[in-house]
Amino acid sequence: MSTDHSLIYSSLSSDNDLRAIIIMYLEEMPDRIARLEREYAARNWSELCIAAHQLKGSAGSHGFAEISRAAAELETALKTKQPEEQIKILVQNLTGLCKRVTASKP
Repeated sequence: MSTDHSLIYSSLSSDNDLRAIIIMYLEEMPDRIARLEREYAARNWSELCIAAHQLKGSAGSHGFAEISRAAAELETALKTKQPEEQIKILVQNLTGLCKRVTASKP
């Protein structure tokens, strides 16, 4: 699990036309984090896999490749029925990354 706490910026943040879309996406991030945590706590692996899959696509589309990769890793782990301890680590890593996103560099 990463101990890096630096902010994660969208690779698309320099595009003024996309800035408003990225900001709206980030406003929804707390709900995405809550869903991941809720599905993990409930051990609802199928819904957690769906949430990871959706985050993989949406994060990538909004310029957050690091989050997309982490979501893909979680999705794969769930599909291949990895041990629960591994799933826990991947969920913690993914939610940790999601908490570090921001729209653009200062």
